[in-house]
Amino acid sequence: MIQTHGSTRTSAHYARLGPEERAGIHQASLEILQRVGVEVHDEQARAILAAGGADVDGIQARIPEQMVTRALASAPSRMILYDRNGRVAMRAGGYNSYFSGGSDCLYILDHRTDERRRALLSDVVDAITLMDALPEFDFVMSTVLPSDVDQTLYDRYQMEVMLNHTTKPIVYVSPELTGCQASVEMCEAVAGGAVAFRRRPFAACYINVTSGLIADADALQKCIYLAEKGLPQLWIPLNAGGVNSPTTIAGCAASMNAGTLLGIVLSQLVNEGTPVGVPGWNGGPYNLKTLVGCYVLADEQGVPTEMGRYYDLPVFGLGGATDAKVLDQQAGIEMMLSLMTALLHGANIVHDLGFMNSGMLYSFQLAAIADEMLGFLRAATRGVAVNDETLALDVVEELGATGQYLTHPHTLRHYKEPFYGRLLNKMAHAQWERQGATTMEERAAKLVDQILAEHRPEPLPEAVQGRLCEIVVREPGRKG
Repeated sequence: MIQTHGSTRTSAHYARLGPEERAGIHQASLEILQRVGVEVHDEQARAILAAGGADVDGIQARIPEQMVTRALASAPSRMILYDRNGRVAMRAGGYNSYFSGGSDCLYILDHRTDERRRALLSDVVDAITLMDALPEFDFVMSTVLPSDVDQTLYDRYQMEVMLNHTTKPIVYVSPELTGCQASVEMCEAVAGGAVAFRRRPFAACYINVTSGLIADADALQKCIYLAEKGLPQLWIPLNAGGVNSPTTIAGCAASMNAGTLLGIVLSQLVNEGTPVGVPGWNGGPYNLKTLVGCYVLADEQGVPTEMGRYYDLPVFGLGGATDAKVLDQQAGIEMMLSLMTALLHGANIVHDLGFMNSGMLYSFQLAAIADEMLGFLRAATRGVAVNDETLALDVVEELGATGQYLTHPHTLRHYKEPFYGRLLNKMAHAQWERQGATTMEERAAKLVDQILAEHRPEPLPEAVQGRLCEIVVREPGRKG
C-alpha cells in the first residue's frame, strides 16, 4: 500500500528484503552493539547510556539487546509535522511519502546562464520560493550553502529564509549545537512559544552522524537537546561500504543500522516518545572505482528503508537526484529512478530532489522536472477507485459504442483527475514547432522564471521577522 499526502489507497509497492533478511540484519546489528559497540564522542551521552544499562569503556559504548528493545517500544511510528499555520501537513510513517529538495549544495547550475557558480543567499530565497510553489514538494530544505554571509552563521540565515518564505514544513541542518538551538528558538518565535512549537512542530532537524560505528559530539549533543524538548529529529549515520564498513550490502547495512539503533536508544533514554526518523539511503557498497561519494547507486536502493519498515519508524529517504554534472540523459534517468525507488519502497521524508554532481550542485530546472516526474509517479502508482461512479455502467448503457462521451456530464465531472503535467510535451509535431520547438530543459527554465516572478509566499508578521533577524545576527550561543 502506498499512502501519499496522507491518503490511503491500495496500490503497488516493493520490498527489497524479506522478513528473514530484515531479521538477519537486525540480529547482526544487535550483535555489533554488544560485541563491538559504538564510539560515543560526548561525555553526557556516555553517562546517559551508562545509566540506562550500557557498558561504557572510555569512548566505547556497548549496548545490550534489552535497551534496544525498550527504546524501539517507545519510539513513535509516525512523525507528524504541521505547516506554519498549525495544520497537519505530513504524517510521516507507514507508506506515506513526502518529498523536497536537499540542504547544502555549494554550487548552483544557473538556469538562466547554464553557469556553475557559488551559491548566494538570494539563491536560498529563490529555492524556497520555488519549493513553496511546486505542488509535489511537501516540505522545504535550504538547498544551498550561501557563500555571501558570515560562514559561522550560515545555518541561521538559511533558517530565517525558510521561515520567511514558506508555510510548508521545514527540515533544517545545523553543523553544531548552538546553530540547532538558534533554529529551534526561531521556530518558537514563529509558533508563539516553546510549548506551542512542541505541540505542533513544523520543523525537524536532520542530524548527520559520522558513521554507524562513530557518533560524533555535535550529533549526540543535538540528539540530547532535541529529545529534552520532545522535538522531532532525523538521526542519520551513513556508511561507505568498503571504506568504513564491509563492502557487502548486508555487512554495510548491519553496521550502519547499529548506529541508527544507538540514536533511538539515546533519544528514548532522554525522553520516551521523542519522534526519530532513520536512514533511507546508503548502507551499501561505496563507488570504489572513483572514491567519490555518489548520491544514486543501484545496490543500496531500498535496503535501509526496509529496516525502517521493520522497526515501524519514519524513514528519511533520498530521491530525485543525480550524479550528472549537466542536465543530460544521465540526469533524467537517475532522477527518475531514484524518485521511483523511494516511492515504491515507502520512504517517508524524501529529500534531495534537484541535487546533482554528488550533492555539490543544485539545479532549479531539475527540481521543476522532478516535481513533474513525481506527479507522474504518484498518478502511476496510486490505487484505482472501483465503484458505481467510476465504472459508469449507466453511462455506457446510455451512450453505447457511438455516443458522445466527450461532452457527457460524467466526463465533465472527472476529466481533470488524470495527470497531465506542465512540462511533458504531448502535442503534435507541428503544434510543438509553432510553440517554439522547446526542450524540457528550456520549458523548465521558463517555469522557474515564471514562479519566481509571480509566486509570493505568505509573509510572517513584521514583529516576528524582526525577532528572527535578531537571533541570526547575535553572537553564536548567546541567549536572547
